[in-house]
Amino acid sequence: MPHALFVRHKAQPGCRAQVQHVWEKHVKPRAAANPQHLAYYFCHDAADADVVCVFQLYTDEQAMKDFLSGDWYPAYLAEVAALSAAPAQVLPAHPIWIKEAL
Repeated sequence: MPHALFVRHKAQPGCRAQVQHVWEKHVKPRAAANPQHLAYYFCHDAADADVVCVFQLYTDEQAMKDFLSGDWYPAYLAEVAALSAAPAQVLPAHPIWIKEAL
């Protein structure tokens, strides 16, 4: 069963581009190469210039756990935490219905 993850990062004022840079360094290449990622959206919040929203769709819950347990992940979290105004909101979810138009 696919497993979804919604993440909301609130950067310190004016630091959203730096958060994106850290994401591009650590996460983007790994997500792009990960066949267990069915979809990955990295978005700038349209209503808040300091917020990044991420949606990830994995093949299953174990795939999510495997990805987030990579040896690179603690370094990513430490770099993002230094730029964050608050801890990230992480919301796992079980998709019930999916429409793909791409």
